[in-house]
Amino acid sequence: MSLSKKLITGFIGLTILGLLALALMPSPVPVSATLVRQGVFVESIEDEGRTRLRDIYTVSAPISGYLRRVGLEPGDEVAADQVLFELEPLPAPALDARSRGQAREALAAAQAHLEEAEANLSARQTEYELARTEYDRSETLHRRQLVSSEERGRRLAQRDAADASARAARHSVEVARFELESARALVEIADGKRSPGDYPVLGVHAPIEGVVTQRHRCCEGPVQSGEAVLEIGDLDALEVKVDLLSVDAVRVRPGMRVILERWGSEDALEGRVRLVEPAGFEKISALGVEEQRVPVWIEIVTPRNRWRHLGDGYRVEARFILWEGEDVVQVPTSALFRHMDRWAVFVAAEGLARLRLVEIGRRSGLWTQITMGLEPGEVVVTHPGDRVHDGGRIAAEVRPYA
Repeated sequence: MSLSKKLITGFIGLTILGLLALALMPSPVPVSATLVRQGVFVESIEDEGRTRLRDIYTVSAPISGYLRRVGLEPGDEVAADQVLFELEPLPAPALDARSRGQAREALAAAQAHLEEAEANLSARQTEYELARTEYDRSETLHRRQLVSSEERGRRLAQRDAADASARAARHSVEVARFELESARALVEIADGKRSPGDYPVLGVHAPIEGVVTQRHRCCEGPVQSGEAVLEIGDLDALEVKVDLLSVDAVRVRPGMRVILERWGSEDALEGRVRLVEPAGFEKISALGVEEQRVPVWIEIVTPRNRWRHLGDGYRVEARFILWEGEDVVQVPTSALFRHMDRWAVFVAAEGLARLRLVEIGRRSGLWTQITMGLEPGEVVVTHPGDRVHDGGRIAAEVRPYA
């Protein structure tokens, strides 16, 4: 065999071996990757909250009575000291047929008693006039010494006694009239009628200037003392209440900045933590997990005209700003994993995955601060699986990470 044929045969053999080795090599592992970025980093806590009025005024009935119809509706504005609703005395209880008959008989008896008292008054007034005339005549005769002093005194006593009897008869007539009015009112109530008159009415006034947020009673009817009728609040003092997990609440401080989002508008609102309550409570989550929650109150500092459509009990998303930094190197949290008790990432370089140990700082949701081990612009593997290892071939698809 000539030298040229040997070279050709050797070349073909090497080519076959190379193709065989290439076919037996593992294919690159497809992975998702993103760039290490440098920019603004915000450490925050997010949770759902509800708007609440700081001071809610529940206007109740101060006494038991009959409530007149309440004309105010939720959303109506009220002025301070404005009459909100009125109360009348409770009507008398209804009477049965026997009681109605007795009431009518009592009315007839009262009418007869009044007539008797008026007749008695007329007789007593006539007796008084006669006694007064007799006394005046005796006084004239006494001055002429035609009647003794004893006779004059007897006529005086008769006049005074007749006057007292007349006055007693007048009082009896007044008493009979009161009894007649009482009996007549009882009969009118039994017949389903209300006699015209001035009934005492109690007006309940608004304690503040604000808006009616709830109406517990609208229609007229009996109401008990202490029963709630309306709720009033000042929407300018609207706040947001967020029940944070206790492990997050310990990191929140009064005065901390809060961003309120997804409340019904694309514009975010600025808020400030007013109070972190010192006592927590237990709450069962939707998954049945026992959680310790702490109420946190947020004051809205954005001007009122930008959130005038917000009301009491509306849902918002609150983002508590714990820390902010400029030019912070950061990577997606999904790129990090533990390696020999340290944090590490896989850096994509020239089609290979390179293990890199890093030092992390603060965390905020999907992103984590990198204090050492990475430079901006490098490509890191996100969600590395068990097929990715140091020096292994990868096919990285670089895309932005939200």
